[in-house]
Amino acid sequence: MAVSNNNSAELGFEQRLWSMADKLRNNMDAAEYKHVVLGLLFLKYISDAFEEEYERLSNDEWADPEDPDEYLANNIFWVPQEARWSYIKANAKKPEIGQIIDNAMVAIERDNNSLKGVLPKDYARPELDKTKLGEIIDLFSFKVGDKDSQAHDVLGRVYEYFLNNFASAEGKNGGQFYTPRTVVKLLVELIQPFKGRIYDPCCGSGGMFVQSQEFIKAHQGRIGDVAVYGQESNPTTWRLCKMNLAIRGIDNNLGEYHADTFHDDLHKNLKADYILANPPFNISDWGGERLTEDHRWKYGVPPAGNANYAWIQHIVSKLAPSGTAAFILANGSMSTNQSSEATIRKNLIENDLVEAIVTLPGQLFYSTQIPVCVWVMAKKEAKNRRNREGEILFIDARKLGHMVDRVRRELSDKDIQKIARTFHAWRGQKEAGEYEDIKGFCKSATLEEVREHEYILTPGRYVGIEETEEDEEAFADKMARLTSELAEQFAKSRELEEEIRKNLRGIGYEV
Repeated sequence: MAVSNNNSAELGFEQRLWSMADKLRNNMDAAEYKHVVLGLLFLKYISDAFEEEYERLSNDEWADPEDPDEYLANNIFWVPQEARWSYIKANAKKPEIGQIIDNAMVAIERDNNSLKGVLPKDYARPELDKTKLGEIIDLFSFKVGDKDSQAHDVLGRVYEYFLNNFASAEGKNGGQFYTPRTVVKLLVELIQPFKGRIYDPCCGSGGMFVQSQEFIKAHQGRIGDVAVYGQESNPTTWRLCKMNLAIRGIDNNLGEYHADTFHDDLHKNLKADYILANPPFNISDWGGERLTEDHRWKYGVPPAGNANYAWIQHIVSKLAPSGTAAFILANGSMSTNQSSEATIRKNLIENDLVEAIVTLPGQLFYSTQIPVCVWVMAKKEAKNRRNREGEILFIDARKLGHMVDRVRRELSDKDIQKIARTFHAWRGQKEAGEYEDIKGFCKSATLEEVREHEYILTPGRYVGIEETEEDEEAFADKMARLTSELAEQFAKSRELEEEIRKNLRGIGYEV
């Protein structure tokens, strides 16, 4: 199955591939099937990249294609003979294929230190249908266009497309490892992580990092100019993230193991230039009672019953003097009157750390239907930040987006650009144009105005109600016109009804 270089054709390819893979799932739970499929996609990817490099080195008289160091030098994983896709495919119909794949994963981890403890190794389990497993291998044994980086990018996009669809299939639980692409894109467009250290304290499957890479590529930046740091507490999600970033060729430091960010901070001394995050909303059992003296609580001790303000202060503690952060929280974070949270919010505002608040439409997430907001926070030396001391930008974007199915909404590229351009214009970036308040959408509020609202950050309080065009037609005249039009419609309806009756009588039916 070859893949065209046409983008729309590639998207169709991803959809067809998913459709076929999903048919093979049968009654297997999506959460379990996800690891079967994504592990095989990862194996396919690194094998394809290896075999392409193997062929190139074989044609170089000064190179040794059997030397693992040759591959490491080009950021390509060494794949031993028993793990190459050609070997896997040749054995796909054998009853022991599950054990063959497990052995392949063990061999890859053995020869590539960065993948130790990352790959799934439970394909030999009895409950996994080996006939179906062989069919999935055949499905993934496609040829991806020409041998170039674009071909690898197709596999990377297939991997992400599958992540997205597994998140959808898992519903509420899917949100634990995947943030919808359009939401991630909005965060990235807001803070524009071109150069420096990027950090995500709850990185899921790595979508923030992937989108940052795509942003840099789209703006002709250099991928090598950023360093990626992350942490994830869920062990299976941590492994998904490692595989996702490996497929994208993104060097990363996610720590040597999965860990709870609050209780085992793996990046204690990190000061990040950019922070992107989608922390779990309103977590009540985060162990806050054991952290009351934590050094991160510079602006107040967060309540033990809700982690939202612990996440905020953790993020602030990781910002470099010129750092900027954009992260998602539940809407309640903007207005909670719980005493400690209200105090922390006041202190953050008075210290000029809150730069912008954006309310988003509902139904954007697989995991929850509750409405959410974006917090943008920045230190005073943040790049691209004009002198906006004592001001906060409020954007009410609840009317944006479109429904993609019965239960979920997406932001379009136009929606994302509208929000991002407004923010950058407010920041004073010339290419974004001049900023102006727009009733019902955006407002640059002074610190004094925020104080008057008792430090509540809900944009609706500041942006006002959208202006509508005045209807100059008098009420009495409008009613006369509308009733006249309605009478005409009724008359037309009666004419059509009589015509239908007449036609039916003509063929022997009386109504």
